[in-house]
Amino acid sequence: MVLTLAHQVEAELNKALAPLDLTVSRLGLLAHIRAVPGVSFSDLARMSGITVQSVHTAVKALERSGLVRDSSARAGSASVIEVTEEGAHLLRAAQEAVDQVDEHLFGPNSDPTRRQVGEAILAAFRTTD
Repeated sequence: MVLTLAHQVEAELNKALAPLDLTVSRLGLLAHIRAVPGVSFSDLARMSGITVQSVHTAVKALERSGLVRDSSARAGSASVIEVTEEGAHLLRAAQEAVDQVDEHLFGPNSDPTRRQVGEAILAAFRTTD
């Protein structure tokens, strides 16, 4: 049941993020870069659950889009990846889209069963903090 719900949430999020030219994966990567200043490619790969090679490819795409910059991209030196102002603006817009999906799927006017499952999941995370 949780997998079905996760699939529904991801589908709704991808639909809401599409006008921003984002996917859930791209949003996650961009949010990790903002949340962890100076994060390494290896750490990004671990946080995102993808390979380092995939992270390099994804970060280069974010860089070409003007959403991040690698201020020390030189052979042999550690990267310092950071979100640009344009990336920060996109993250704010994406948060609004995520909030709308959350409200649609789990808010007071949503399916009562789905809302209960969402509340149970939230409660489970609150007890582990």
